[in-house]
This record gives sequence, structure tokens and C-alpha cells, in this order.
Amino acid sequence: MSQVQASNSGAELNLRDDFPALLQEIHGHELVYLDSAASAQQPKSVIDTVARYQQHDHANVHRGVHTLSHRATEAYEGARDKLQGFINARSRSEIVLTSGTTESINLVAQSFCRPRLKPGDKVLITHLEHHSNIVPWQFVCEQTGAEMLVAPIDSRGQLELDALEQLLTDDVKMLAIGHVSNALGTINPLRKIISLARERDIPVLVDGAQAVPHMAVDVQELGCDFYAFSGHKMLGPTGTGVLFGKEALLDDMPPWQGGGDMILEVRFDGTVFNELPYKFEAGTPNIAGVIGLGAAVDYLEGISMDRIAAHEATLLDYLMQQLSAVDDLRLIGTAEHKASVQSFMLGDIHPHDLGTILDHQGIAIRTGHHCAMPVMDFFKLPGTARASLALYNSRDDVDRLCAAIRKAAAVFA
Repeated sequence: MSQVQASNSGAELNLRDDFPALLQEIHGHELVYLDSAASAQQPKSVIDTVARYQQHDHANVHRGVHTLSHRATEAYEGARDKLQGFINARSRSEIVLTSGTTESINLVAQSFCRPRLKPGDKVLITHLEHHSNIVPWQFVCEQTGAEMLVAPIDSRGQLELDALEQLLTDDVKMLAIGHVSNALGTINPLRKIISLARERDIPVLVDGAQAVPHMAVDVQELGCDFYAFSGHKMLGPTGTGVLFGKEALLDDMPPWQGGGDMILEVRFDGTVFNELPYKFEAGTPNIAGVIGLGAAVDYLEGISMDRIAAHEATLLDYLMQQLSAVDDLRLIGTAEHKASVQSFMLGDIHPHDLGTILDHQGIAIRTGHHCAMPVMDFFKLPGTARASLALYNSRDDVDRLCAAIRKAAAVFA
């Protein structure tokens, strides 16, 4: 069972034992996993749920009349209901199950935007975006003759809000923006930005991949039109994700992919599409993965997102303080409001070399451009080292990271 350990600074989560992957040694050292922004580890409850489905309930969903199919369908659709509650969507029809954030954004670009865009129209994104919230908009602009605009950032990795507001003109037909930067950890002030877009009737898509694992998200309170996120960032299996979309918008959108399960009737002279959300879910889905994602929601809600956010905020402050005390280390991304991610450079050591040396001390970090090349270009860097936190990390993890960095500096010296 999960535990909470009291500390001098308040209630510190102590969840490491819930995660089997963390209970191993790498190169003779106890693993410190600081790469959760790329993919979070899974608790035993998620692993066991997937295994139980595979062992006892595996069958295709929705159309079977036998017992196993009923069990699979109940668990699969039960996960959809859990996800609806997790982000407070108004209806389960607003929860489209996808393979992840990337598919979710492509679905909106092709099904919502492509039929509506024309030459002279604009799509607005920001300089902070992950490639998955850049490339789909490049595609749809090339397909329609529309133009993609980019809102700038400052030297701390924060959006320049005045410049963004000036770009929100009547010819902008979509604002696509990340909730939290995967490269820098910047939390964007979404409520203010969405309100500005609302004043001009501009639809808003939010890439929430880096937010959902770390804070409570209420899509009704945010007021966004679409919200996309991935299962593997939030302790669930890979190949799972969600597109939230307002029901009225989804209802007007054509299906993106054709095939089984997204239809009610098929004839050679035409097809009648299924109701929401199934018209966007063609083919056999990742049943085991979605069921596992439902278990991940149970795990997160069993702890509470507010407690997770408080734990990680305290730990991020400690991480930034300790990294700042390392000689010749430069923090990249120092926004006032951040979540769970810190990029850095150590002298002139290439991030890949640093990451390799840390790995030999059992420390797992991410190195490179983090699928955010424009961010790296802004800081005139080929890439950074990035430590990303999750609910299962501790101050001891931070201390071991900093000790390993100092050893790496000594090696290169």
C-alpha cells in the first residue's frame, strides 16, 4: 500500500516501494529515475491490472456476446468513465480514447481545422511547444494555405503575454498551446490566455501531456475546447491517451480514420457513422492499455492530485536550490511558475556525455533537445540535460543527482 511519510517540511510522499522498476540496481547503484517527463514508471497496481486482464478477460470490446467480451468492455468503458471524472469533462462522450497526445492533436488538426481553414487564416502556437504541437499544425497549414504564427518567449522561458495577445486577431482560427513545457517546466497561465482567446471566439487546444500527471486539471474550469494528454506520462501504459473535446464541436467534426467500430451501418454507396465518442475510435483499440490507464487514474486519485502537486513543488524548489549550488552549472528555464522539470548545462560538457556518466552512477536523466528544438534554438544550445520529477521521487534522489554531477565534473576536469 502507498504510504505518506511526515517530514519537517510537511507531508512528504513516500511511494517508491509501489513502483517495481525503481527497486533495482543500475551499474551496482540503486536506481534514481529522473526521466518521468519522457515516460513515468508504473505502480504495481497498474501492472497487475493489465496482467489480470490479459490472463482472465482478454477479448475484443463492444460487439461480443460472450462473457469475456462483456468483461473487457466493462473494464474498457469503465476506464473512460474514470478519465471523464479525472479531468471533470461534462460528458463521457467528450472523452475520445487515442494512442496519446500526438494522435489527439493530429485528430483535431485534420478533423476540426482542415475543413475550416483557408488561405489567409492563421494557427497560433508558442515557442515553448513540443514537436507534437508544432508539426501537425505545419501539416494542416500546408494542406490549406493557412499560416502558422508563433508567440515568443523571454530569457526565463516564459511566454510574452502582451505579444501573444497582439497575435490573437480575428484571422486566427486555432490557438494550440502547452499547459506545461516539457523542456523547461514552465506553467503557462492558461486561464488568462483562454479568456483572451474566448473574447475573440478563437478555439483553444491545450497539450496537457506534462500537466495531467502533476496537478489537478478541470477542463470545464479552464474553458478550453480541446485538451490532449498521454497515458504513459501519468503512470499508465504506453500507446494510450485522451482527447477531450467539447461535445458540440466533436459532434460537428467528421471522423479522421475509417474502419471497424466507428460505424453504425456500412453499404457500398455510403456509411452511417457511430455516435460520440466512437466515431473517432476506428479499429480494435489498445484495450489492455486503456484498462491499465484506468488503474493509473485510481492510483493518482487515491493519493490526490493536490498532495502530489504539493510534494513535487517542494521537491522542485529543492532541486533548483541544489543544482544552483553546483559549480559551473547553469539552469535553463527559470520561469516564476514551474512544474517538475529542470533543464541545465554543466560547463561545456555535452549533455550526452554527462548523461552517460550519470547512468553509470545509477542516475537516469534525459539529454538532448527533448522534442523541443525551437526551445533549444532560442537558448542557442544543441540540447540540455533534464531532470524531471514525479510523485515517487525524494530529496535523496536530488542529493544523489547533485553528487553524481560533481563526480562527472571532476572526471572532465
